[in-house]
Amino acid sequence: MSKSPRFGLLHDQDFGRLFAATALGQLGDRIIFLALPLATITALHADEFQVGLLTALTTAGSLLVGLPAGAWVDRTRKRSVMVSTDLARALVLLTIPVAWWAGLLTIWWLYAVALVHGVLTVFFDVAYVSYLPHLVGRGNLVEGNSKLSAIRSAASIGGPTVAGPLVGLIGSPATLAMSSAGMAMSALLAITIRKREQKPEPSERPRLGREIKEGLKFLVKYPTLRAIVLGDAIFNLFLVMYQTMLLVFLEREAGLQSFGVGLILSGMGCGALLGALSATRVSKWVGQGPVIWLAPLVTCPLTALMPLARTGWSVYAAAIGLAALSLGGVVRVVAQSSFQQALTPDRLLGRMSATARFVSCGGIPLGGLLGGASGSVFGATGTLWIGAAGMTLSVVPNFLSPLRTLRTLPTEKAPEFAR
Repeated sequence: MSKSPRFGLLHDQDFGRLFAATALGQLGDRIIFLALPLATITALHADEFQVGLLTALTTAGSLLVGLPAGAWVDRTRKRSVMVSTDLARALVLLTIPVAWWAGLLTIWWLYAVALVHGVLTVFFDVAYVSYLPHLVGRGNLVEGNSKLSAIRSAASIGGPTVAGPLVGLIGSPATLAMSSAGMAMSALLAITIRKREQKPEPSERPRLGREIKEGLKFLVKYPTLRAIVLGDAIFNLFLVMYQTMLLVFLEREAGLQSFGVGLILSGMGCGALLGALSATRVSKWVGQGPVIWLAPLVTCPLTALMPLARTGWSVYAAAIGLAALSLGGVVRVVAQSSFQQALTPDRLLGRMSATARFVSCGGIPLGGLLGGASGSVFGATGTLWIGAAGMTLSVVPNFLSPLRTLRTLPTEKAPEFAR
């Protein structure tokens, strides 16, 4: 790709278009992250379990279509999948303000939107991760992942900052209409990317079950990949439990309004942005393998500051722990995503991504349900304690694997899976 010493991959027009499309899509997605639960809490006065169920349905797509999504994506061009799913998600979200203005919005409507949006997001994410090696080449994966993580983190800052006041001014349903517009613009930008990947050669006798089995076999064969996915699964389960009750804690126990909640979440985005900007340097300094377990081990315990907080300034002080969580999380994700992409042959990228997502994100719906149930039994504060402890323990699989001392990315694709 065309690069410059100053701007790196951003000098290339196609990567720049993907970068801009990511910015718009992620900005819309971050608005959803705040506006959809707040619509449930404030507009429909949902209880803790209903909020947890909404979170579970948002991520249930990983369980419903997680494995076949990879096989289907590997049969077609990834950019086309990204464009079509972005447009579909925009239309689905647009139904919320339409239903609100028509007086038809119910909790069941939000559940349906959350489920459909989550299924479409699975296809988008699988295609997105699989498309990057085609666009930038394997030698530029760490830089490409770092820059895209940086813009996603910047959107994490801007999204809640914009969404908080908007929810207060025009309400959650109308705010979601703006999120829909952002996703539609992201799709239109992705269409303008000129570099075309080759269409995968069709199998003579395509069999979905066999293709899924091949993706599973590839992931299970390598101890490092197994450890990454297992650590992710544990982390995501307890992260979702934590996040499910975080908004309830901030809204009802800390007494924050929409603007204050948005400010707290923007602080998390600041930590993520710092993590994205420093990910390449930290990985080189610590090592590509050790950083995957060291980053969460250092930052996850700080999330215990939030359940210690009380109404007033201490809530904003505790937000430092959330910013640290985001910083460590992005550093870890950049390192492990680059590792997975470097090891995986082109023809298996979709299946590897989908299989890893199925295993690591399969527990997210359970995390939402457990978060809601735990909130009903132990309260939001108790659930935050449980989530903080579980996220810290997620480092164990990676620490016990070869990643503990593996300092560099693999330089060759897995030979027996390359054909």
